[in-house]
Amino acid sequence: MANATTQLPSTPAARGLFGRIGAAFVRWIEAYDAATSRRDQIEALEAMSDAELAAMGLPRDEIPRHVFRDLFYT
Repeated sequence: MANATTQLPSTPAARGLFGRIGAAFVRWIEAYDAATSRRDQIEALEAMSDAELAAMGLPRDEIPRHVFRDLFYT
């Protein structure tokens, strides 16, 4: 997984239209990166047999809930 560090200027001129567009683009890239890694987790769990999932205590229909539990199911 790639890591990106972004430091946006804090001057009023730099926070204009292009600064806001740049910040929105960075947020989109970060969200895409997070979704991609979660998709990989879902695919890995779906590739397991029902017996392997049962050993983990995870029904097949609960895989998305398990992967996204920190975002939506608190």
